[in-house]
Amino acid sequence: MATALTRKDFVSDQEVRWCPGCGDYAILAQVQKIMPEFGIPRENVVFISGIGCSSRFPYYMNTYGFHTIHGRAPAIATGLKVTRPDLDVWVVTGDGDGLSIGGNHLIHALRRNIDLNILLFNNQIYGLTKGQYSPTSEVGKVTKSSPMGSVDFPFNPITIALGANATFVARSVDVEQKHLGDTLKRAHSHRGASFVEILQNCNIFNDGAFNDVTDKAIKADHQLVLEHGKPLIFGKNRDKGVRMSGNRPEVVTLGNGVTEADLIVHDETNLALAFMLGNLQAPLPTPIGVFYATSRPTYDAAMNAQMAEARAKQGEGNLADLLKRGDTWTVN
Repeated sequence: MATALTRKDFVSDQEVRWCPGCGDYAILAQVQKIMPEFGIPRENVVFISGIGCSSRFPYYMNTYGFHTIHGRAPAIATGLKVTRPDLDVWVVTGDGDGLSIGGNHLIHALRRNIDLNILLFNNQIYGLTKGQYSPTSEVGKVTKSSPMGSVDFPFNPITIALGANATFVARSVDVEQKHLGDTLKRAHSHRGASFVEILQNCNIFNDGAFNDVTDKAIKADHQLVLEHGKPLIFGKNRDKGVRMSGNRPEVVTLGNGVTEADLIVHDETNLALAFMLGNLQAPLPTPIGVFYATSRPTYDAAMNAQMAEARAKQGEGNLADLLKRGDTWTVN
C-alpha cells in the first residue's frame, strides 16, 4: 500500500525567492498543506504559470510544473488537460499576467469550462517588473509608469470571471489561512474551470493595498464572509448586515426593528446575486468566499468523447501515413 503523502512531500528543493514578507509565501504554504488531502500522486499533478512573481510557483512545488510565457498559462494548461485528462492541472497567474496580455486566454479557458484550477494572485501592481500600475490598480495610482496617477479604470477579476460564464468563482485573502485552504479545497472539488482570486500583499511596491480586510483591528467591519444559505452578516460584533434598499444593497445595523430576516441570504447558484456581490464597493464590505458555483459539461470531456467516437467509427489514425500521402488528399 502506498504511503500517505504529507506537506513536506510537496515542498521542492528550490530556494523560495520572493521578497521577505510577500503574500505569496502564505499562499504557497497553504497549497502545499492541502495537496496531500486530495490523495493524488505527485506525478499526476501539474502547476503551470506565466510570467510574474506568482509565476515562480511551479519551482516550489514538488510536482510536475511548467513556467511558460507571459499570459499564456491558460492556453498551455488547456492543451495539457485535453490531451491528458487524467492529470490534476493548476494554473497560477497574477493580475498583470492574467488580466493584461493573458486576458483573452483566461476568459476563454473559463468560457470553455476546462477542468482547471485557476489561482489569480491580485496585488494590484506589477511586482516583478518593479512597480508599474496593473489592470487592477485603482484610478489615480502613482507608480513608475504613472507618475501623475493612473487614468485607467481597473478590471474587477470576479466580475470578469462571471462575465466569462465561469462555473466556479471565489475570492480569498493570502493571510486568511483557514479560509484560503477551505476555498482552495472547494475549488479543487469543482468539476470544471474553478477561478479563485486571492488578494495578496506586495509589501515592496503596494504595501497595505488590502489593509481593510487584513488588519486584525478593523477587518471584521470590512470583510463579508459569504456562506451559502446564510444571511449577509459581518462586523466585529456580528451586528451589521447587507439588505436591499429598492434595487441597491445597503449596510444596516441589526436591532431597532432590523432583523436577520431583512438581510440578503447568500445563494451561490444565483448568478445575478453573484454579480451584485462582485461589484460591492466601499462603504460596503469586501466579500470573500464562493460567489458562484454551478455545473456544466467540461470542454476537455466533450472533446475526448468526440475523439473516442471518431476512433470507433474510423479506426486509429496514422499521422506518418497522412504526412507521406502526398501534396493533396481527398476528404469524403
